[in-house]
Amino acid sequence: MPTPIAIALGDPAGIGPEIVAKTWERREAEGLPSFFAVGDLRAVEAVWRGPVSAISDPGEAEACFPGALPVIQLESGGTTVPGAPDLDGARNSLDALELAVGLTRSGAASALVTGPVSKAQLYSVGFVHAGQTEFVAERCGVSSDLVAMMLLGPSLKTVPVTVHLPLRDVPDMLTSDRIVAKGRATARGLQRQWGIESPRIAVAGLNPHAGEDGAMGREDLDVIVPALERLREEGIEVTGPHSADTLFHAAMRSRYDAALCMYHDQALIPVKTLHFDEGVNMTLGLPIVRTSPDHGTAFEIAGKDIASAGAMIAAVRTAADCAERVSRL
Repeated sequence: MPTPIAIALGDPAGIGPEIVAKTWERREAEGLPSFFAVGDLRAVEAVWRGPVSAISDPGEAEACFPGALPVIQLESGGTTVPGAPDLDGARNSLDALELAVGLTRSGAASALVTGPVSKAQLYSVGFVHAGQTEFVAERCGVSSDLVAMMLLGPSLKTVPVTVHLPLRDVPDMLTSDRIVAKGRATARGLQRQWGIESPRIAVAGLNPHAGEDGAMGREDLDVIVPALERLREEGIEVTGPHSADTLFHAAMRSRYDAALCMYHDQALIPVKTLHFDEGVNMTLGLPIVRTSPDHGTAFEIAGKDIASAGAMIAAVRTAADCAERVSRL
């Protein structure tokens, strides 16, 4: 990689510092490229006794990476206690995210990996976005309507059309325009970041049995089908709407490159069931490559040295592979 990967540590009281440190420990065994962390160095030292090197510029990361975890230090105002989130830590995680996005946008980092944050804590310090995805999109100058959140593991990629909504609100928010936008972002992301020239997208229905020809709801016929027709007119290979309960078994997964799902749990449950310890969240539609481990802060186990680094390792590897493909375009 021409430049290292930037990793925002996330909430310093969560498991982010621990899993980033463990990822560095396994850098050689996993064949990972060089990376540097952005956040409170003291949060790493609170949960890990390995070598840490404070750097001031991403250009220093390559030289020190073989012998120590490089960290661009952003001190929080208080004392970081694993498992005890506070407002100082929330501000630190937001500052780290802001800086890591900027370094990636400038080309000082080849890709961005974001550690887990607490939305509740962020909202307490004035964060106004639905999540890190929307924040990163805004900082990249892209409307959140034009990006898509992809959840992925070794055998499955899913994209939810609607994300953080109460289930009762999903039918009202589900429009043909929204489905088309997410379908476009999915197709382009598979082409650009995954090198799939002619991506195949399977689309899940909203209702049981994809509505059973209207007997179990009209949304599949009135909203989803017109969206699929528009995507096909644009040359995108889509099938569906499929009954969601038959969309994710092994034989079906072999027939598509990504599944477009109608709501949050429809997309996340199959990925987390199949690949809980190596699930990755990726944002499609950005001018940069951004991934994150598909799990939360896990405050209840922070500092106990039991957090798995599998998803963070997968996020770093995915970011590196996709950034390399993009660099060849």
